[in-house]
Amino acid sequence: MPRPRPESAPAPAFPPARTVVLLAASLLALPPGLAAADPSLLPGVGAGDPRRRADVSAPPWTALGRVQTELGGRCTGVLIGPRHVLTAAHCLVAPRARALVRPGSIHFLRGYRMGEWSGQARVLAYRTGAGFDAARSGPAGADWAVLTLDRPLGRPEEALPLLPTPPAPGAALLLGGYQQDRPEVLMADSGCRVLAAAPLLLHDCAGTRGSSGAPLLVADGAGWAVAGVAVGVARDRRFGIAVPAAALPGALMADTPAREAAGPQAPGPQAPGPQAPGPEAAGAGGSDAGAPARQPAISAPRFRSAPP
Repeated sequence: MPRPRPESAPAPAFPPARTVVLLAASLLALPPGLAAADPSLLPGVGAGDPRRRADVSAPPWTALGRVQTELGGRCTGVLIGPRHVLTAAHCLVAPRARALVRPGSIHFLRGYRMGEWSGQARVLAYRTGAGFDAARSGPAGADWAVLTLDRPLGRPEEALPLLPTPPAPGAALLLGGYQQDRPEVLMADSGCRVLAAAPLLLHDCAGTRGSSGAPLLVADGAGWAVAGVAVGVARDRRFGIAVPAAALPGALMADTPAREAAGPQAPGPQAPGPQAPGPEAAGAGGSDAGAPARQPAISAPRFRSAPP
């Protein structure tokens, strides 16, 4: 589908940080005075809906896929290497046990659409942001995860690079994800912008539950790059927060083994795999039983220069 880049415009004002909640919003509660006036509004979308169905066979959407667990949790992720997927850490938290799930219970379905996909892999290991606490699914700045797949899903040039510097306020963005109201297709907002870029990336892209882990994409001279990973939205309007990709390289390039999933492992059933998806549970995951295995180091992702 066409994805025109909007003309330059001043960045709109954004609501106070207290109005922002995790995309797994059903796990949280806002103070009564901050609750949405209209409960029919989708969190992160609000009144009006600019999202359209994205073509998963066309760039940059070919690098995206659905991250799901064997307990039915669903989020979005993006290939940043043939065997590495960037997503949100809170997508890997079991909703009842409030513990990180076992790697082997997580699957990535590249190019998912209506029960079909262009590639499928199971997760061997994952790394989360330093200090991420599964019990409270935060802090927001640590709410990212890189999954190591058991097989490559494509060529290196098909993965999307991380943007090494934060995009400027007003920069055009794309946001696409597998969202609660349309979980079988990739829905995207192709006309949104950066509001602020540090310490968290604030944006006005439309995306609701299920777009946890989705990449915020910016155009550069060679194609597209990941500017951030979506982790939270406003309860009643088109506004969200993301972990900037520029905050990730130091951790991703470390030559030490990845941090093991901390805390007690949530028990869960052994399922045959992702062919029979469970109910929508954005930002929440399934689990597997047993002791955590030591996880290998994550190889360094590719980078491109920030757009002018």
